Amino acid sequence: MSKEKKKTKPEEVEKVEKTEETPQAKEEEKKEPSKEEQLEEELSKQKDKYMRLCAEYDNYRKRTASEKAAIYDDATARAITEILPLADSVTMALSQFEGKDVPEEFKKGIELIGEQLKKSFEKLSIEVFGEIGDSFDPNLHNAISSVESEDLPENCVAAVYQKGYKVKDKIIRHAMVQVANT
Repeated sequence: MSKEKKKTKPEEVEKVEKTEETPQAKEEEKKEPSKEEQLEEELSKQKDKYMRLCAEYDNYRKRTASEKAAIYDDATARAITEILPLADSVTMALSQFEGKDVPEEFKKGIELIGEQLKKSFEKLSIEVFGEIGDSFDPNLHNAISSVESEDLPENCVAAVYQKGYKVKDKIIRHAMVQVANT
């Protein structure tokens, strides 16, 4: 019996050899992709590079557009900062005329200057804020004092000492106010 075990049939030998060759043949096929597969892989790599480049360019375009807008807003804010004392003076001059005997021509001239400033601010998208009765917001208002008042609700602007100005979301100057019932 031992002699029989050692003897193998030729068919079995062939099967063993074929099974041994099959994994090697598959490995060889994997190592050498066809020309078409190589071209498809190269095409997919190029498409990927192209899509990434398009995305980068689109991001660059959006970023530069937002930077240009921010530069414009910053330049406007710096220029208006220099003009704000003039606006404050005109507002103060108009408040001094109330209840006093002042020549009408003089009063009218100051009012025209105030209107011109207001129109210029509107053209530049500058918003004025800080009115009596507004809700106090520490992001917009600079509280310099507080007062107890039964007429006004809690955390409400009771008096405005200096108006606030902003361009879009950028604060040029905070409003100086007095807050009621803090």
